[in-house]
Parts: sequence; C-alpha cells; structure tokens
Amino acid sequence: MSDAPETVIELLRHGEPVGGSRYRGQVDDPLSERGWQQMWQAVEGGSGWQRIVTSPLLRCREFALQLGERLDVPVHDEARFREVGFGEWEGRTRSELEQAQPGQVERFYRDPVAHRPPGAEPLDAFVTRVGLAFNELLGRHEGETVLVVAHAGVIRAILAHVLDIPPASMYRIHVANAGISRIRTDRARGFNLMSHGMPG
Repeated sequence: MSDAPETVIELLRHGEPVGGSRYRGQVDDPLSERGWQQMWQAVEGGSGWQRIVTSPLLRCREFALQLGERLDVPVHDEARFREVGFGEWEGRTRSELEQAQPGQVERFYRDPVAHRPPGAEPLDAFVTRVGLAFNELLGRHEGETVLVVAHAGVIRAILAHVLDIPPASMYRIHVANAGISRIRTDRARGFNLMSHGMPG
C-alpha cells in the first residue's frame, strides 16, 4: 500500500454558451441562461472541493467565481487551461464550415493532427501546455480534492495525458456540456479514471 496522499481531480466542462453550439475555441462568449442552469445542476450536492481551478475564459471563470463564493473555496485562474485555438473555425458552426468546404469537419475528426483548421493551434502544442499545467496542479495540490472548470478540448487533453491516449485519438472522447469526469491518483499507483461525463 502506498503512503502517498490521494489526490482527486474533478473536471467540469462549461455549460452552453451564448450563441449555442459552434467551434468557439478562444472566442470569449459567456454562458447562456441555459448554460448557467446546466452548471448549477451539475454541482448540486457536490462538496469536498478544497479549491477550484478555472480557465480564464468567461464561460468557465464566471461560474467558478460564483461557485467559489457560494462554497467559500478559493478560485485560481490557469491560463494554460484556455481552450484550443481553432484558427479560422473560431465562432463558426459545423454547418457553416461544411457549406464553405464540404468534408473538412469529417477530415478533422478522422485525423485532427493532419487536418487542423487553418491557423489553428497545433494539437501537440495544446496537449503539452495543458499537460504541463495539470502536472503542476498535481504537485501543488497533492492530497487535495480539486475542481477544474474548463473546456471539452482541455478535458480531452487531460484524459489523453493521464490515460496515454495519442492526441490523434482524443476527439473520440465525448465531453458533454456540464459533464463531470473524476480522476484519482496517489502518484505511486498512477491514475484511475473513476467516472466520465457524469452529471454532478
């Protein structure tokens, strides 16, 4: 048995933003009214978080600050948990992209490394920045239970990091709005994904 303290990280994706479903990337839209409802429902009954770490983008940070105030838990921004940059796709819907260039979205999901949107952040660079931030979080908050409020891409990158999933395969992981994933580690035994995409 390991004597290392157990660390629990819960990953909460933001709810629906204003403007609905689109490739938002780093476009800084706030949560819609429905998005706020989704988030409060997700954390209903949740407790035990000793701190909250959030993406600085509005659709994550505004909720994290309100939750931290409600629970009297410290909230910290982590700039490296900002969503992946989607380049020319930012702010556009899937149907808009398909009308402009049929098949480009399908090619992206089939191989998101080789078929990046024009001007998009390289996937390896994104996974590296998220992984570095996640490792620092683990080192800084060992033995704590931490809620991370972030984006689908960031949550995929963390799951790919802890489960050794190659970046090219990470878009096979579905991350629902306001879904929560739970990771446990004591460092000595590695990581366990306890649940994924579950409501709070």
